[in-house]
Amino acid sequence: MQNEPLFCQHPPRSQVKIQPRYTLRTLAALAIVTSLTSVAPTAPQAQTTTLLNVSYDVAREFYKDYNAAFVEHYKSTTGKEIKIDQSHAGSSAQARAVNDGLAADVVTMNTTTDVDFLANNGVVAKDWATLFPDNASPTTSTMLLLVRKGNPKGIKDWNDLIEPGVKVIVVNPKTGGNGRMAYLAAWGQVRKAGGTDAQAQEYVTKLFKNVPILAKGGRDATSIFLQRNIGDVLITFESEVVSVNREFGEGKVDVIYPSSSIVTENPVAIVERVVAKKGSREQAKAYLDYLYSDAGQEIAARHAIRPRTPTVLARHQDVFKPIKLFTVADYFGSLTEAQTVHFNDGGQFDKIYTTGK
Repeated sequence: MQNEPLFCQHPPRSQVKIQPRYTLRTLAALAIVTSLTSVAPTAPQAQTTTLLNVSYDVAREFYKDYNAAFVEHYKSTTGKEIKIDQSHAGSSAQARAVNDGLAADVVTMNTTTDVDFLANNGVVAKDWATLFPDNASPTTSTMLLLVRKGNPKGIKDWNDLIEPGVKVIVVNPKTGGNGRMAYLAAWGQVRKAGGTDAQAQEYVTKLFKNVPILAKGGRDATSIFLQRNIGDVLITFESEVVSVNREFGEGKVDVIYPSSSIVTENPVAIVERVVAKKGSREQAKAYLDYLYSDAGQEIAARHAIRPRTPTVLARHQDVFKPIKLFTVADYFGSLTEAQTVHFNDGGQFDKIYTTGK
């Protein structure tokens, strides 16, 4: 038997398959082709713009509903997504926060002095009040008196607030527009009834002697009144009645419409330095424009914020009871003048409240 070979012989050279040799350049090219064909291309993702609305304390529920409606409206009219964030506190505190760097795209305040403050510091346009209709105030409100259910102290009008033993809750006029408008309403109602400024000062001095604690903002005032159970009457915006009923339940308060009260405007403005940096001016303007639409005005009315559009206002006369209204201009010249005379350091409020305490 013939022995088997100890190792396999190489096949003839003609049967060997020669592997091709690739240069480094060719290999690199093949790697690129492979990478391009093995990963499916992706379409660019549309960026969602986010706006921040910095607003006053008692408007949070209104803007929660308004923001949802605007997001839907913006998507249906532009095909683009948008997100709205909101921030709420005392109006003046919010204005200072924006001035100090809080990156709001828009501000929606309850007194023009807070927007003027931002304009004077170059945060919003100097002519902000001319950039939207109605002095850039798409809605208004007024100051009412909220008492405990059953009105145990028998509060009927402003004069009842200075009676001995009546405790009044009000926002600090130095920190919130709610407080400034309450103060001006109390002063102005004396003038509306034919009184002098001296008589108005006497009345307001007596009123603040009955104020046991100054709230930081409108919602803080409501919490003091209803959660801490301090005070017999709360002076606040008409719109807060709806918020009280929603948050604390129907039947907690009675609403007193005084013989007269003040018209309060809710001014809005674009924050120029932020939208210029973000490129969000178009979206910010659309957001504020929608406040003037019938849809935006209807949402305001449902929150007891007075719409500017006469037809919308007429549809909600069950909410907005008849009341004699006066304006800031009637007795104070302007809110800027009122700020200087009454609320700046050393002004009438400081004198009155120091005396009262």
